[in-house]
Amino acid sequence: MNDAYEELIGMIINADGVWEWDDTNQTDLPVGTGNLIEGQESYSFAAEYLKIKKMKVKDKGGLWRPLQQIDQSDPEFTEVTIESYFGLDSSGNPQKGLPLYYDILGDSFRLYPSPTSSAVTLTNGIKTEFVRTGILFTPVSTTAADTTAPGLPSTHHVLLAYKASLPYCMSYKKDRVPLYLSTIQKMESTLIKFYARRNSDRRNVITGRMINFR
Repeated sequence: MNDAYEELIGMIINADGVWEWDDTNQTDLPVGTGNLIEGQESYSFAAEYLKIKKMKVKDKGGLWRPLQQIDQSDPEFTEVTIESYFGLDSSGNPQKGLPLYYDILGDSFRLYPSPTSSAVTLTNGIKTEFVRTGILFTPVSTTAADTTAPGLPSTHHVLLAYKASLPYCMSYKKDRVPLYLSTIQKMESTLIKFYARRNSDRRNVITGRMINFR
């Protein structure tokens, strides 16, 4: 069931529109804050995520300033390292200031330039907006039940049962596989259409494009 749920979550995230998906069982927003350390470039994420959407730092005036993502594969860094590009002080330490850029490396990230208390609010001075997976089902004893409901429209809860049953049927009930696959595909299609179109306040507008006939 958890495998089926996470597979659906991946499909939904890829089809999401302006109104982005988050498990309705979550009790907080997919936003995290953390402390910055004077002169430190590298930090670790405190929780697992599927995708980082945006990162911001809080300046000394209390304003959140968005950071621009960079990567070591960018053309600017083909001949020099990112650290050298942004400069080092006389002691070989990273230059300090108001961070403008971030680079994600696995479960950690680096800020350039490194933060300093004269330009940044260090306490809870970094904010990350992210995409996370759902709250999964927990195996329990036969005398209790997991009351977690999928964070999906109730009209498609049964889809999880079909998807979870398919691997078993492929081995032991092969005659059911075509019917189950057909049902799964139809329900997945309607679920994706729902998430792709559910923000009715924003209309899709068709605009013209100049065509050069020369």
